[in-house]
Amino acid sequence: MVNEFAEGFPALIAFDLDDTLAPSKSPLPDAMGATMRDLLAVRPVCIISGGQFGQFKTQVLDRLPADTDLSGLHLMPTCGTRYMRFVDGSWRELYAHDLEPAQRRAAIESIERRAVELGLWEPDEFVAGERIEDRGSQITYSALGQEAAVDDKKAWDPDGSKRNALRSAIADDLPTLEVRAGGSTSIDITRHGIDKAYGIEQLSEQTGVALADMLFVGDRLAPGGNDYPVRTLHVPCHEVTGHEETLAYLRRLIPVLASGERPAAELLDLLEPLS
Repeated sequence: MVNEFAEGFPALIAFDLDDTLAPSKSPLPDAMGATMRDLLAVRPVCIISGGQFGQFKTQVLDRLPADTDLSGLHLMPTCGTRYMRFVDGSWRELYAHDLEPAQRRAAIESIERRAVELGLWEPDEFVAGERIEDRGSQITYSALGQEAAVDDKKAWDPDGSKRNALRSAIADDLPTLEVRAGGSTSIDITRHGIDKAYGIEQLSEQTGVALADMLFVGDRLAPGGNDYPVRTLHVPCHEVTGHEETLAYLRRLIPVLASGERPAAELLDLLEPLS
Protein backbone atom coordinates (compact mmCIF):
# COMPACT_ATOMS: atom_id res chain seq x y z
CA MET A 1 0.00 0.00 0.00
CA VAL A 2 2.79 2.45 0.85
CA ASN A 3 4.18 2.14 -2.66
CA GLU A 4 1.12 4.02 -3.87
CA PHE A 5 2.61 7.17 -2.34
CA ALA A 6 5.39 9.40 -3.63
CA GLU A 7 8.88 9.29 -2.16
CA GLY A 8 8.97 11.43 0.98
CA PHE A 9 5.31 10.88 1.86
CA PRO A 10 3.88 12.61 3.75
CA ALA A 11 5.22 15.90 2.40
CA LEU A 12 3.08 17.79 4.94
CA ILE A 13 0.99 16.68 7.92
CA ALA A 14 -2.25 18.53 8.72
CA PHE A 15 -4.17 18.27 11.97
CA ASP A 16 -7.52 19.12 13.40
CA LEU A 17 -7.05 20.85 16.79
CA ASP A 18 -9.74 20.08 19.37
CA ASP A 19 -9.75 16.46 20.53
CA THR A 20 -6.93 15.69 18.08
CA LEU A 21 -3.99 17.69 19.45
CA ALA A 22 -5.57 18.80 22.74
CA PRO A 23 -8.78 18.43 24.72
CA SER A 24 -11.54 20.68 23.38
CA LYS A 25 -10.69 24.39 23.78
CA SER A 26 -7.78 23.44 26.06
CA PRO A 27 -4.02 24.01 25.77
CA LEU A 28 -1.70 21.40 24.29
CA PRO A 29 -0.37 19.12 27.02
CA ASP A 30 3.37 19.49 27.59
CA ALA A 31 4.11 16.17 25.91
CA MET A 32 2.19 17.18 22.79
CA GLY A 33 3.98 20.53 22.62
CA ALA A 34 7.36 18.78 22.68
CA THR A 35 6.21 16.24 20.10
CA MET A 36 4.97 18.97 17.74
CA ARG A 37 8.40 20.61 18.02
CA ASP A 38 10.00 17.31 17.04
CA LEU A 39 7.58 16.85 14.14
CA LEU A 40 8.26 20.36 12.82
CA ALA A 41 11.94 19.45 12.68
CA VAL A 42 11.19 16.80 10.04
CA ARG A 43 8.00 17.89 8.22
CA PRO A 44 5.87 20.98 7.59
CA VAL A 45 2.74 21.00 9.74
CA CYS A 46 -0.68 22.59 9.30
CA ILE A 47 -3.29 23.02 12.03
CA ILE A 48 -6.82 23.76 10.82
CA SER A 49 -9.77 24.50 13.09
CA GLY A 50 -12.97 26.52 13.29
CA GLY A 51 -11.45 28.68 16.04
CA GLN A 52 -9.94 32.12 15.60
CA PHE A 53 -6.24 32.95 15.81
CA GLY A 54 -6.47 33.84 19.50
CA GLN A 55 -7.41 30.25 20.27
CA PHE A 56 -4.47 28.96 18.23
CA LYS A 57 -2.20 31.22 20.26
CA THR A 58 -3.42 30.09 23.68
CA GLN A 59 -3.96 26.43 22.78
CA VAL A 60 -0.91 25.84 20.59
CA LEU A 61 1.67 28.60 20.19
CA ASP A 62 1.98 29.42 23.88
CA ARG A 63 2.54 25.72 24.59
CA LEU A 64 5.34 25.03 22.11
CA PRO A 65 8.90 24.87 23.48
CA ALA A 66 11.01 27.99 22.93
CA ASP A 67 13.31 26.17 20.49
CA THR A 68 10.49 25.18 18.11
CA ASP A 69 11.16 26.07 14.46
CA LEU A 70 7.95 27.87 13.46
CA SER A 71 8.93 28.42 9.83
CA GLY A 72 7.22 25.19 8.77
CA LEU A 73 4.00 25.76 10.72
CA HIS A 74 0.88 26.71 8.75
CA LEU A 75 -2.12 27.94 10.77
CA MET A 76 -5.60 27.97 9.25
CA PRO A 77 -8.13 29.55 11.64
CA THR A 78 -11.86 29.46 10.88
CA CYS A 79 -11.56 26.42 8.60
CA GLY A 80 -8.98 28.03 6.36
CA THR A 81 -10.77 31.30 5.65
CA ARG A 82 -7.65 32.78 7.23
CA TYR A 83 -4.06 31.69 6.61
CA MET A 84 -1.20 32.55 8.96
CA ARG A 85 2.56 32.07 8.62
CA PHE A 86 5.49 32.99 10.84
CA VAL A 87 7.48 35.58 8.87
CA ASP A 88 10.38 37.72 10.11
CA GLY A 89 9.69 36.94 13.75
CA SER A 90 5.92 37.46 13.86
CA TRP A 91 2.67 35.85 12.73
CA ARG A 92 1.26 37.36 9.57
CA GLU A 93 -2.14 36.90 7.97
CA LEU A 94 -1.56 36.10 4.31
CA TYR A 95 -5.26 36.17 3.41
CA ALA A 96 -8.71 36.56 5.01
CA HIS A 97 -12.03 35.72 3.33
CA ASP A 98 -14.63 37.45 5.51
CA LEU A 99 -18.43 37.57 5.56
CA GLU A 100 -20.18 40.82 4.64
CA PRO A 101 -21.28 42.95 7.64
CA ALA A 102 -24.98 42.43 6.79
CA GLN A 103 -24.47 38.66 6.71
CA ARG A 104 -22.80 38.72 10.11
CA ARG A 105 -25.63 40.78 11.64
CA ALA A 106 -28.28 38.44 10.20
CA ALA A 107 -26.44 35.39 11.54
CA ILE A 108 -26.18 36.80 15.07
CA GLU A 109 -29.88 37.79 15.11
CA SER A 110 -30.94 34.32 13.96
CA ILE A 111 -28.77 32.57 16.56
CA GLU A 112 -30.19 34.61 19.42
CA ARG A 113 -33.82 34.23 18.33
CA ARG A 114 -33.71 30.53 17.44
CA ALA A 115 -31.73 29.49 20.52
CA VAL A 116 -34.32 31.18 22.76
CA GLU A 117 -37.23 29.63 20.83
CA LEU A 118 -35.76 26.14 21.18
CA GLY A 119 -34.84 26.53 24.84
CA LEU A 120 -31.13 26.34 24.01
CA TRP A 121 -30.16 29.79 25.33
CA GLU A 122 -28.80 28.65 28.67
CA PRO A 123 -29.06 30.82 31.82
CA ASP A 124 -26.09 33.10 32.38
CA GLU A 125 -24.96 31.16 35.45
CA PHE A 126 -24.33 28.09 33.27
CA VAL A 127 -22.31 29.98 30.64
CA ALA A 128 -18.54 30.60 30.76
CA GLY A 129 -17.08 33.00 28.22
CA GLU A 130 -18.64 34.34 25.04
CA ARG A 131 -21.73 32.62 23.61
CA ILE A 132 -21.49 34.29 20.20
CA GLU A 133 -18.18 35.05 18.51
CA ASP A 134 -17.89 37.17 15.38
CA ARG A 135 -14.74 35.77 13.80
CA GLY A 136 -15.05 37.83 10.63
CA SER A 137 -15.26 34.92 8.25
CA GLN A 138 -17.33 32.83 10.67
CA ILE A 139 -19.98 33.38 13.33
CA THR A 140 -19.91 30.77 16.10
CA TYR A 141 -22.48 30.06 18.80
CA SER A 142 -21.22 28.14 21.84
CA ALA A 143 -24.22 27.13 23.95
CA LEU A 144 -22.23 27.01 27.21
CA GLY A 145 -19.69 29.68 26.24
CA GLN A 146 -16.20 29.35 24.81
CA GLU A 147 -14.64 28.76 28.23
CA ALA A 148 -17.00 26.05 29.49
CA ALA A 149 -15.48 22.96 31.07
CA VAL A 150 -14.84 20.05 28.71
CA ASP A 151 -16.97 17.64 30.77
CA ASP A 152 -19.89 20.09 30.77
CA LYS A 153 -19.68 20.40 27.00
CA LYS A 154 -19.66 16.65 26.48
CA ALA A 155 -22.70 16.23 28.74
CA TRP A 156 -24.77 19.01 27.15
CA ASP A 157 -25.65 17.31 23.84
CA PRO A 158 -24.23 13.78 23.74
CA ASP A 159 -26.41 12.62 20.83
CA GLY A 160 -26.19 15.85 18.81
CA SER A 161 -29.96 16.39 18.78
CA LYS A 162 -29.81 19.90 20.26
CA ARG A 163 -27.21 21.08 17.78
CA ASN A 164 -29.03 19.52 14.85
CA ALA A 165 -32.33 21.18 15.79
CA LEU A 166 -30.66 24.57 16.20
CA ARG A 167 -28.64 24.15 13.01
CA SER A 168 -31.79 23.36 11.02
CA ALA A 169 -33.72 26.34 12.40
CA ILE A 170 -30.90 28.80 11.75
CA ALA A 171 -30.34 27.39 8.26
CA ASP A 172 -33.98 28.18 7.41
CA ASP A 173 -33.26 31.84 8.25
CA LEU A 174 -29.98 32.04 6.31
CA PRO A 175 -30.39 30.30 2.93
CA THR A 176 -27.37 32.09 1.43
CA LEU A 177 -25.02 30.93 4.19
CA GLU A 178 -23.68 27.57 5.41
CA VAL A 179 -24.79 26.50 8.90
CA ARG A 180 -23.03 23.53 10.50
CA ALA A 181 -22.82 21.83 13.86
CA GLY A 182 -19.24 22.45 14.96
CA GLY A 183 -17.83 21.23 18.26
CA SER A 184 -19.68 19.52 21.08
CA THR A 185 -21.82 22.60 21.89
CA SER A 186 -21.32 24.88 18.90
CA ILE A 187 -22.88 26.05 15.64
CA ASP A 188 -20.70 27.62 12.92
CA ILE A 189 -21.99 29.93 10.19
CA THR A 190 -19.88 30.71 7.10
CA ARG A 191 -20.19 31.33 3.40
CA HIS A 192 -21.35 28.27 1.46
CA GLY A 193 -18.61 25.76 0.80
CA ILE A 194 -16.47 26.76 3.78
CA ASP A 195 -15.37 23.62 5.59
CA LYS A 196 -12.09 21.83 6.18
CA ALA A 197 -12.02 20.63 2.58
CA TYR A 198 -12.02 24.28 1.51
CA GLY A 199 -9.16 25.00 3.89
CA ILE A 200 -7.07 22.02 2.80
CA GLU A 201 -7.54 22.96 -0.86
CA GLN A 202 -6.36 26.48 -0.02
CA LEU A 203 -3.37 24.96 1.79
CA SER A 204 -2.44 22.94 -1.29
CA GLU A 205 -2.69 26.07 -3.43
CA GLN A 206 -0.56 28.13 -1.03
CA THR A 207 2.16 25.51 -0.49
CA GLY A 208 2.22 23.65 -3.80
CA VAL A 209 1.89 20.34 -1.94
CA ALA A 210 -0.49 18.01 -3.77
CA LEU A 211 -3.48 16.72 -1.83
CA ALA A 212 -2.32 13.14 -2.37
CA ASP A 213 1.03 13.98 -0.73
CA MET A 214 -0.54 15.26 2.50
CA LEU A 215 -1.49 13.30 5.60
CA PHE A 216 -4.48 14.52 7.61
CA VAL A 217 -5.03 13.50 11.24
CA GLY A 218 -8.42 14.11 12.86
CA ASP A 219 -10.95 12.71 15.31
CA ARG A 220 -14.18 13.22 13.33
CA LEU A 221 -13.53 11.66 9.94
CA ALA A 222 -16.71 9.58 9.74
CA PRO A 223 -19.60 10.86 7.58
CA GLY A 224 -21.20 13.81 9.34
CA GLY A 225 -18.04 14.69 11.27
CA ASN A 226 -16.45 18.08 10.73
CA ASP A 227 -13.22 16.44 9.51
CA TYR A 228 -15.03 14.25 6.98
CA PRO A 229 -14.92 16.83 4.14
CA VAL A 230 -11.14 16.32 3.99
CA ARG A 231 -11.71 12.65 3.12
CA THR A 232 -13.86 13.67 0.16
CA LEU A 233 -10.73 15.24 -1.36
CA HIS A 234 -9.04 11.80 -1.24
CA VAL A 235 -6.39 13.15 1.12
CA PRO A 236 -4.80 10.21 2.99
CA CYS A 237 -6.31 10.29 6.49
CA HIS A 238 -5.53 8.76 9.88
CA GLU A 239 -8.33 8.79 12.46
CA VAL A 240 -7.80 9.14 16.20
CA THR A 241 -10.15 9.07 19.17
CA GLY A 242 -8.38 11.77 21.16
CA HIS A 243 -5.13 13.64 21.72
CA GLU A 244 -3.53 10.76 23.63
CA GLU A 245 -3.88 8.55 20.58
CA THR A 246 -2.42 11.28 18.35
CA LEU A 247 0.57 11.55 20.66
CA ALA A 248 1.23 7.81 20.52
CA TYR A 249 0.87 7.84 16.72
CA LEU A 250 3.36 10.69 16.29
CA ARG A 251 5.86 9.11 18.65
CA ARG A 252 5.90 6.08 16.35
CA LEU A 253 5.94 8.09 13.13
CA ILE A 254 8.51 10.82 13.84
CA PRO A 255 11.57 8.53 14.20
CA VAL A 256 10.78 6.89 10.86
CA LEU A 257 10.41 10.26 9.12
CA ALA A 258 13.63 11.50 10.74
CA SER A 259 15.50 8.45 9.46
CA GLY A 260 14.47 9.11 5.87
CA GLU A 261 12.80 5.71 5.59
CA ARG A 262 9.39 5.19 4.05
CA PRO A 263 6.71 4.71 6.69
CA ALA A 264 5.14 1.28 6.41
CA ALA A 265 1.44 1.02 5.63
CA GLU A 266 0.85 -0.52 9.04
CA LEU A 267 2.45 2.48 10.72
CA LEU A 268 0.50 5.05 8.68
CA ASP A 269 -2.75 3.19 9.44
CA LEU A 270 -4.80 5.14 6.91
CA LEU A 271 -8.55 5.03 6.47
CA GLU A 272 -9.79 3.31 3.36
CA PRO A 273 -10.15 5.90 0.58
CA LEU A 274 -13.68 6.86 -0.42
CA SER A 275 -14.91 5.40 -3.69
